[in-house]
Amino acid sequence: MKRILFIATFATLFSCKNENYDTVKNEEKSNIKTALMIEASDYFKPISSVANNNLPDNFQELNNPVNITSVKYENTLNDKELLGQKLYFDKRLSKNGTISCNSCHNLNTYGVDNSPTSLGDTKEFGARNSPSTLYASLHFKQFWDGRAKDVEEQAGMPILNPVEHSIPSESFLVNRLRGIEEYQKLFKNVYSSDEQPITYDNLTNAIGAFERKLLPESRFDRWLDGNDDALDETEKAGLQTFINKECVTCHSGVAFGGQMMQKFGLHGDYWVHTKSEKKDTGLHEVTNNDSDKYIFKVPSLRNVEKTYPYFHDGSVNDLKTAVKIMGELQTTKKLSDKDADNIVAFLKTLTADIDDKYKKSDL
Repeated sequence: MKRILFIATFATLFSCKNENYDTVKNEEKSNIKTALMIEASDYFKPISSVANNNLPDNFQELNNPVNITSVKYENTLNDKELLGQKLYFDKRLSKNGTISCNSCHNLNTYGVDNSPTSLGDTKEFGARNSPSTLYASLHFKQFWDGRAKDVEEQAGMPILNPVEHSIPSESFLVNRLRGIEEYQKLFKNVYSSDEQPITYDNLTNAIGAFERKLLPESRFDRWLDGNDDALDETEKAGLQTFINKECVTCHSGVAFGGQMMQKFGLHGDYWVHTKSEKKDTGLHEVTNNDSDKYIFKVPSLRNVEKTYPYFHDGSVNDLKTAVKIMGELQTTKKLSDKDADNIVAFLKTLTADIDDKYKKSDL
């Protein structure tokens, strides 16, 4: 079974930096895709179905399919996913009933709230920007500091965070849900073999199952799948620049990121460029190791056009500005306006929205 990074696709397609995109024929792309194709169903099982969640840290990096169009799943929600959707939108998952998962990860706005940091149940703002839940299941770890192994584990953490959902304990929420007749029926239907279906693990399992459906197909996916007309010449030039300027070194894989931890500011202090109000040390806050200072998970670039403001603290609103900052801080390359404009044009081809049926609950 082939285990080839998405960057290898780029390297094969565009090994000559000056090659005209018109020379890359559909047949050639098809051959490359065939060589890289894997059985997507092997890798897009819910993580909870894999024994003991015993996966290597770089599982997604090694095993991502070539693009979203190779992910085969039914565009319908089963009973577990419907339960997860209901929980995702339910404000009763916060202590005072003021916020839901959707409050910070709004599915009507590409899984974000477009705020630098998000307002919690206690009317306090969190410390970091809320990433999108779209494509989050493709990431090798969750949160900016990578402290959760998958979307199931991640789903349970904000609920217990005193600044976010402010639920005081797992048992507090479980007891609340056990007192709701509708949830008694829904959990029993989904987790019928459990003596007590309403548990915290089952709650996060259901939310994770729903989030794993949030994988819309973009124009870039259609282009990679053989439709040359899906991208115009400026966008193709932007992809070329994205590769040539080494952006793909970190923003690799089917999610265009989310596959590794990296220092923000390899060649300078990020806060000087971003004008950040706080010097967040990232992973260092979890490990207390000096070597982990300013290390964050590389974010996905899918839907980056829509998921502003940018960076872990939401300190930059403009995508072109963010691109130029990244070029200088991470690769020492000061991008020209033309290069930055072309990269932005390419990044917009990664924009894709989910079906409206995922954006609402009947609560």
